[in-house]
Amino acid sequence: MSITSSLTSAQFKQAAELKEKIEALHQELAALLAGEDSAPVATPVAAEAEEEEVAVRPRKKSKFTAEGLARLKAAQKARWARIHAEKAAKAAKATKADKAEKADKPAKKTRKMSKAGRAKIAAGARARWARVRAEKAGL
Repeated sequence: MSITSSLTSAQFKQAAELKEKIEALHQELAALLAGEDSAPVATPVAAEAEEEEVAVRPRKKSKFTAEGLARLKAAQKARWARIHAEKAAKAAKATKADKAEKADKPAKKTRKMSKAGRAKIAAGARARWARVRAEKAGL
């Protein structure tokens, strides 16, 4: 049984239209590859493509004018300047308060470990690691 005998008349018409479209596209492609700058031949396929193209055109990007862009930049710089000024003011207040507090309190002594204490801790650590190694060797 051949393919054409199992097609309905509507399917057969659709197949014929598709074949015509393919042939028209082949001709356009051949013209493009040959380097012809002539306008494309008006075919039913081309007309349909133009109709579809009109409906799907992408929106143009909106552009800022130079004046509008300058206003945006100036406003952003002003926002950043205000934020940085607030941070600087807080930091200045904090440093003044810290200096006043430190002047009232005596300097805090730092704790230091004696050499003997440090030696005891190191000896204990070496002993623990020696036990761990001995257990590993024994297993």
